[in-house]
Amino acid sequence: MDIYLTSLALGAVGLAAMAVGGGGRHSSSHGHGHGGSHSHSGSHSHGHSHGHSHGHSHGHSHGVKDTATNSLLALMSPRILFSLALGLGASGLVARPLFSGILLFTVAIGGGILFERLIVTPLWNLGFKFESAPALTLESSVAGEATVVSTFDRNGQGLISIEVDGQLLQVLGTLHPDSHALSGRVVVGTRVRIDDVDAARNRCTVSLV
Repeated sequence: MDIYLTSLALGAVGLAAMAVGGGGRHSSSHGHGHGGSHSHSGSHSHGHSHGHSHGHSHGHSHGVKDTATNSLLALMSPRILFSLALGLGASGLVARPLFSGILLFTVAIGGGILFERLIVTPLWNLGFKFESAPALTLESSVAGEATVVSTFDRNGQGLISIEVDGQLLQVLGTLHPDSHALSGRVVVGTRVRIDDVDAARNRCTVSLV
């Protein structure tokens, strides 16, 4: 079995699978979230000078351990491992005519690191930067505000304008039962709060802000 061919194939397949499944973003966000979990420990011991000193040193040691742990977790990221494998395999195959044995393996490792840092990481980040954000729907406007565009009638109903995903939508607004007695005050330009949404019928239940 050729270690460099195997490494090349494993890295290429792994990166391709992650690119299709969007796995790089998940692993990155997981590592970032783990880092903030011990921020409380450093400030826990206060009041007594000895306790404060002990708490400070204890928190500092935790911070060092957390940093080391996060760095190790980052290196264990599937994207980084697959990138290193691909770079190692490619570098080993290219350098094989010039080197052999442990020297060849050392050169391959160096090539894998450079490949991951200088090529894969920038391209990976660039790809996710251009990934489009999911479109917002009418339901996302709940608890937001809207503008009345037609005076509400005696039944407590009128048209309202809602901004959804950068677009203005006009839907039928119905005053919440608790505010129904105030329907005469809901004129054009009034700001209302969206309490509930019936997207199927393009309607909203609203109340006065």
